[in-house]
Amino acid sequence: MNQPCHQHALPRRLVQQPLSDLTDRLRARSRKVTGQREAILDVLRRHASPLTNREIHAALPASGCDLATIYRTMHTLVGMGLVRRCDFGDGTARFELATDDSHHHHLVCRSCRTTVEVDAPSVESWASRIAAEHDFTDVTHTVEVFGLCPRCAR
Repeated sequence: MNQPCHQHALPRRLVQQPLSDLTDRLRARSRKVTGQREAILDVLRRHASPLTNREIHAALPASGCDLATIYRTMHTLVGMGLVRRCDFGDGTARFELATDDSHHHHLVCRSCRTTVEVDAPSVESWASRIAAEHDFTDVTHTVEVFGLCPRCAR
């Protein structure tokens, strides 16, 4: 299985997310801050690219939690809006922190699954314009761009 390469600089959203802010968001939604939830949030906070459940499991300390707990926890965190689920077209769900200012898109290498987080103001403008033309409200969107990273293109 190809593992994503995390060589690019940490995105702005990671630098600005202390673990205490994330656990405060759990408490604000009347959820318990368990050691397992805290550990999973910490793993997501420290990684620049979205991670699969198995990658999260591998990044946890040996005394972390089992894979079934990670699946349940990710489902809960996505439902609460603390985590965003990403689909890179390979049938594997990936997860990253979701913050109020974190809307972005990804460039994804089709070969090694390296991901690069990108802001795309023209996409935001296009999505807003299309939604308005059709009288849609409360619109969200997901755009992922696929290609070959420089290393795989060689």
